[in-house]
Amino acid sequence: MDMNGNLTEEEKYTRAMLKVKEIKEFYGHAIAFCVVIPLLIYLNVLNSPGFYWFWFPIGGWGFGLLMHAIRVFKKTSRWEERKIQEYMNDENF
Repeated sequence: MDMNGNLTEEEKYTRAMLKVKEIKEFYGHAIAFCVVIPLLIYLNVLNSPGFYWFWFPIGGWGFGLLMHAIRVFKKTSRWEERKIQEYMNDENF
């Protein structure tokens, strides 16, 4: 970070690279969910049609997938960084 609190090009690149990695991991998670859940439904209906247990993995894994999506795609305000910068620049602090 330079003296004005701006990120260098290298820091911007590193942050962007990490963000792309997080998004890629989320899509891998979502694809696994979309492949495995139908298989579980098929196995459930084939082997024990009287009890639909597939709802349990859908609920648990679906909740985990939702939390992963929120973590990856949430908008951050970065207010803490701005506030720290504000205090660092305040001569009366």
